Amino acid sequence: MRTQSIYITTIHFPSLLSLVLFSFSSSSSPAKLSFDFYSVSCPDVERHVKDAVKTRAGLDPSVPGKFLRLVFHDCMVEGCDGSILLEGDESERSDPANASLGGFSEVEGIKRLLEIFCPGTVSCADVLALAARDAVEMTGGPSVKIPLGRRDGRVSAVSNVRINMVDTSFTLDQMAQTFSSKGLSVDDLVTLSGAHTIGVAHCSAFSERFKEDSQGKLTLIDPSLNESYAAELRRECPAGASSSTIVSNDPETSHVFDNQYYRNLLVGKGLFQSDSALLSGGRTKEKVELFSNGQESFFQGWGESFVKLTAVDVKTGDEGEIRRSCGSVNG
Repeated sequence: MRTQSIYITTIHFPSLLSLVLFSFSSSSSPAKLSFDFYSVSCPDVERHVKDAVKTRAGLDPSVPGKFLRLVFHDCMVEGCDGSILLEGDESERSDPANASLGGFSEVEGIKRLLEIFCPGTVSCADVLALAARDAVEMTGGPSVKIPLGRRDGRVSAVSNVRINMVDTSFTLDQMAQTFSSKGLSVDDLVTLSGAHTIGVAHCSAFSERFKEDSQGKLTLIDPSLNESYAAELRRECPAGASSSTIVSNDPETSHVFDNQYYRNLLVGKGLFQSDSALLSGGRTKEKVELFSNGQESFFQGWGESFVKLTAVDVKTGDEGEIRRSCGSVNG
C-alpha cells in the first residue's frame, strides 16, 4: 500500500463571499449565511467543534468518513438543515439507503458540548457542516472557511430520500441531473465525488459489478472495473459475507484525504459504478485527469464546491429552529 504524508492547506474564498448570500438551489429563498454569524453569540464555536472532531477521530479513524457522508446525505434531501439527524420510523434515517450511515452519536456529542458553552445557539445543521469540514482537514485535506447560520428543519421524511439521492449505480447523466436540481454543476459533481478518497462502503454497494461461478471463476459485469481490483474486492467480500462487511473506498490511501481517488479511477479502481461513470464524459474525464495530476487543483476545487454543497437549500432567519437535541425537534 502506498503511503503519503498528510499536510494541510488553508483555502479562503473571498470571491465566494457574495455568493453565499444566496441559495445554490433556484427553488429556495436567499440564504443569509455569514462567516461571522457566531462572532458574538458563540465566538469559540469553530474551535470547540474542531477539538471535538479531533478527539473523536483519534479514538475512531472511521469518524471523518462518517461525518463527510452524513453531510452529503443531509444536504441532498431537505437541504443542509440537519434533517438526516432526526430519528423516527418514517424519517430519512429509516430508509435502507441510509441504514449504513454512522456518526450520529458523535454529532450529538458535539451538540451537547456546545449546549454547555452556548445554550440554544448553534444549530445541528451548522455542527454537521463544521464537523464534515474539519474531518477533511484532519485527514490531510484543505482547511476551508465556510459561512454559518443554518437553522434546523422540522421535517424528515423517508419518502424524500430516493428521489433526491445519488445511487452508486447511477449513470453520469443521472448524477448530473440530480446535482443540477440542487444548483450544483457537473464540475461540482466530479469534485465532490472526491469525498470517496476516505471512508468505507458495504459490499452490497458494488457487488453487482462482478460475479463468481461455482468453480470460483470471476466474471466482470462492469467492464470498466479493473479485473485484479475486482478479484481483491471478491476476497474482501466473499460469497455469503455478512451484510456488515465493509471495504475502504480508496484501496491505496484509505485514511488520507488526497487526490488518489482520481488516480484510482484512471486505472479502473473506482469502487462504485457511479465512480467509474465519471470517465464516460469528455468534460468529466478531463476534470478527473486534472485532479489526478495536481492535488492543489483538487483542493482548490474542493473548497469551492464544498461551500456550495453546504449552502444548498439552507434555512435561515425565522425558518426552522435551533434544536436542543439533534435527534428530535423541539417539543
